[in-house]
Amino acid sequence: MNKMRTQKVQPAETATNENRERPPSLRGRRLILIDIENISGGAIRSLAEARWVHRILDSTLGLRRQEQVIVGVSKAGAIHTWPEWTSARLVVGTGVNGADHALLDVLNNENIADRFDEVVLVSGDGIFTETVATLGRYGVKVTVVAHRTSLAKRLQMAASQAVTFTPHQINLEGAA
Repeated sequence: MNKMRTQKVQPAETATNENRERPPSLRGRRLILIDIENISGGAIRSLAEARWVHRILDSTLGLRRQEQVIVGVSKAGAIHTWPEWTSARLVVGTGVNGADHALLDVLNNENIADRFDEVVLVSGDGIFTETVATLGRYGVKVTVVAHRTSLAKRLQMAASQAVTFTPHQINLEGAA
């Protein structure tokens, strides 16, 4: 079983983002982290499922080429995810909540609060609650995107805003 690191989200400096200015080149940057299996409803078993998630998120978020997108996926689902998400960085996890832990590793260890004004977390899992709240305390706007029925209430309250999927957007075409 994967163990989550105890390191907390911290910017390189001790001052909050509200008290310091980012260089112009770093202002307005948005990081998108996707727990692909949370949106698809389980492991990615086909290229069609990965394609469906990409299309749904593109229409919901308006993905832009210059944005950094990181997709958390299980080892088994990576083979189907990579061909559809070639411009994204894939972080692969194993075991229970493996993709969640891979994304948490990015959030907790890559100075996100120093580098981005906004984080979009595509997952409804409560495991992200503490990290999302910490990013918010450092002045990072965090938007959570999830299925309405699988959005943890604590995560919703920790986020700056939440966007939920409607029932007609559920994946019917990619089911194995």
